[in-house]
Amino acid sequence: MYIKMEKKEKKQSFLSHLEALRWAFVRCSIGIIICSAAAFVFSDFIFDDILFAPKRGDFPTYRLLSYFNEAAYTVTNIDLELQNRKMEGQLSILIWTCVSFGIIAAFPLILFEFWKFLRPALHNSEKKTGLTFLLSSTLLFFTGVLFGYYIIVPFSLKFLTEFSISAIVQNNFDLSSYIALVRTTLLAAGIVFNLPVIIYFLFKLGVVSTAILKEYRRYAYVIILIASAVITPPDILSQVVLVIPLFLLYEVSIFLTKFGLLKIATN
Repeated sequence: MYIKMEKKEKKQSFLSHLEALRWAFVRCSIGIIICSAAAFVFSDFIFDDILFAPKRGDFPTYRLLSYFNEAAYTVTNIDLELQNRKMEGQLSILIWTCVSFGIIAAFPLILFEFWKFLRPALHNSEKKTGLTFLLSSTLLFFTGVLFGYYIIVPFSLKFLTEFSISAIVQNNFDLSSYIALVRTTLLAAGIVFNLPVIIYFLFKLGVVSTAILKEYRRYAYVIILIASAVITPPDILSQVVLVIPLFLLYEVSIFLTKFGLLKIATN
C-alpha cells in the first residue's frame, strides 16, 4: 500500500512539473508574441534604421575606425545591392525578423520563467542568487547583442562584400542572406556573451571544473583566435577588437568557478 502511494505521489509530482513547464512555455510564448507584434508595428524603423544601417558608410563603427585606419574604413556606402528572388520572400523575412526581435526583447521574461521553473529544486542559498542571475544574464545578453551589431556585423559585411575568388565573379546578394546574417549574429552574440553564466551552471552540475578550464585554456584561445580571424577582415585592429572580449569572458568563467569552490569550502 505504501509503495503504491509513493508511486502515485511521484507520478503526480512528475505531472505537476510538466504542467509548470507547460505554463512557463505558454507565458514565454505570449511574451514573444506581444514583443513580435510591437516589432511589426515598428518594422519600418527596424529595417531602415537598424538592419540596413550597417551597410551605410555613416554607421558609427566605420566612422570610429576611420580615425585609426582612414584608408580602410572611410567609405560612403558598402557595395551591397540586395535583391529578393522569391514571391513570398519579403513577407517571410518580415515575419521571422519580427519573431527574432520578439525573442530578443522578451529575453528577460524567458530568463525569469526559466529561473522560476528551476527555483523549487534549488537550495536556499542558491535561491538568494536569483536576482543576480537574472540581472547578470540579461546584461550579458544585451551586451552581446550590441557587440554583435556594432562589431561583428559591420566587420563581416565589409569583409564578405570585398572578398572575391575571381574578378569575373560578381556578388549579387540575396535579401534573405543579408537579414539572416544580421539576425543570427545578434542572437548568437547574445548567447555567447552568457558563456560565464553557462559555464558556472555546468560547474555547479559537476560537468566542468576549474582545473579542466585551466587545462584547456590554450585550446580555447586558439579556437577564439581562429574564429576571430574568420569573422573579421585581415587586419590586426579588427581581430583585437573581437578577441579581447572573448578572452575576458573565458577568464571570467574561470574566476566564477573559483568563486564557487571558495563558497563550497567556506560552507
